[in-house]
Amino acid sequence: AINVFFPDIIKEQNRELRGTQRAISRDRAALEKQEKQLELEIKKMAKTGNKEACKVLAKQLVQLRKQKNRTYAVSSKVTSMSTQTKVMNSQMKMAGAMSATAKTMQAVNKKMDPQKTLQTMQNFQKENMKMDMTEEMINDTLDDIFDASDEEEETQDIVNQVLDEIGIEISGKMAKAPSAARGLPSASASSAATISDEEIERQLKALGVD
Repeated sequence: AINVFFPDIIKEQNRELRGTQRAISRDRAALEKQEKQLELEIKKMAKTGNKEACKVLAKQLVQLRKQKNRTYAVSSKVTSMSTQTKVMNSQMKMAGAMSATAKTMQAVNKKMDPQKTLQTMQNFQKENMKMDMTEEMINDTLDDIFDASDEEEETQDIVNQVLDEIGIEISGKMAKAPSAARGLPSASASSAATISDEEIERQLKALGVD
């Protein structure tokens, strides 16, 4: 509770100190005015030769100047007090900030239970491993799919190569086949006979192509 009202107390004190400073300044100005008047009166008495009056006025002038000097001393003290209150106010603010920070740290430390924090980290690591495994499984499956597609394309390329070697077009059109592939006599080969559809189907079956 003291900390709560302390800033208000300092503000009130600063207002009072500023008021006191203004009052002292007004008093000093009035003393300086009286000082000048006394100096003029002393000069007048000196011209008329009134020594007794000069002595009385001189004593008053000495007292007045002492009072004026006191106003400077008091003003300096008031300024020092004002500075001290500002310093104290700044220190109280820092103390309040540290207190609030300490409370925040305490609250965080309560929430950040070491066992719970460790469990959270372990759960994170566990779930992260699961995610990595899932990603790896998906990648493996995709690789299998694409690899199978590649194998299918590779197999088709081999079949096409074999068909080309025996002179059969991929489009299924009839073509001239080498005599060695047909197993026909050289005389027949020179006659440039065409291959029948049944022969094409037989050769494809022999190669295992439906």
